[in-house]
This record gives sequence, structure tokens and C-alpha cells, in this order.
Amino acid sequence: MAYILAIAGSPSHPSRTYGILEYATQILSQQGLETEIISVRDLPAEDLVFGRYNSPALEKPKALLEQASGVIIATPIYKAAYTGVLKSFLDLLPQKALTGKVILPLATGGTIAHLLSIEYALKPVLGELGARHILSTVYAVDKQIVIQPDGSLQLDEEIDQRLKDVLKEFVEAVNKSLSDLKELAYTN
Repeated sequence: MAYILAIAGSPSHPSRTYGILEYATQILSQQGLETEIISVRDLPAEDLVFGRYNSPALEKPKALLEQASGVIIATPIYKAAYTGVLKSFLDLLPQKALTGKVILPLATGGTIAHLLSIEYALKPVLGELGARHILSTVYAVDKQIVIQPDGSLQLDEEIDQRLKDVLKEFVEAVNKSLSDLKELAYTN
């Protein structure tokens, strides 16, 4: 069975970014995939700021990442870039931590003007970490995501459909990747 790790890169909680990530993992769970969310904001700030690669607090996130077949990375966009807390976390991962994994970036922002931030800021870092199968980003403008008073999320119809479409593509890519690995192991 495929295991999906979802990484929340938002420095605040609750947030639209965390909400959309949670919604995405619920959809994947309904399809029978095992999912887990880690929030980088919950890691010790000192470890992130001082670059403590060997911090015991990073052992579990690194182990979960190693087990994952697919990774969803969600971040708000601030000043045309993904969050510093997410960058600090990514900097502490092993050099090829994303090798062989299907990656789905999700991003939220105040304006459509920052849509390409993922392309020129985040994706090169993911590639440096070994990611070769990075799916198209779903970028949602804040007004397309409404957090209800009860904490539930209401997405604009267009974003909801785009997210569901890319999640379908994500599941297919993860399953194909697992199938290819099994075939490779069988032939060796």
C-alpha cells in the first residue's frame, strides 16, 4: 500500500494552507491510501534556525519521508517565495531525500501574481533533493479558500475540481511508481 506524507509549511495554525492540505489527505484516505501530515512549525525552532541536522526531533520526519511513496508539500507564498520555516526544514533533509518519490506542491497566496513562485523558488530545491517526478502545482488565492466558523474548509468550485484532478493524477503516479519498483525487484 502506498504511504503519503503531507508536509505543511505554514508557520501559523489554523491556516488556509493547512486546511487545503488536510482536505487533500482526507480525499486520499477515502481512496484507501495511508496518509500522515507533519507540520514543520511544530519542529523545534532552534533546530531549524541553527541547522541541527542530527536533532532527535528530526528523526521521525526523516523516517516518515523515507517510507513515503508520495509527498505533498503545501506552503503559503509570502513576498514571492515559500516560507522560511519550510526552507529551513528542507535544508536539513538528506541530499537525495526525495529520490524516487512523486511530489505534489500545493500553494496558497494573497494574489495570483505569485503563482510562478513555486516554479522558480520551490521546484529547484525539490530537484536538488532528488525529486524527478514533480506534478503540476495547485495554487489557490486566499479568497478561493474559506475557513468556516466550525473549522471546516470551503473551496471555490474551480480550485476544488483542480485539486481533485491533480490528486487523481498523484494517486496514479504513485501507484505506477510502486508497480515499477515491484517489477524491477522481480526482474532482479
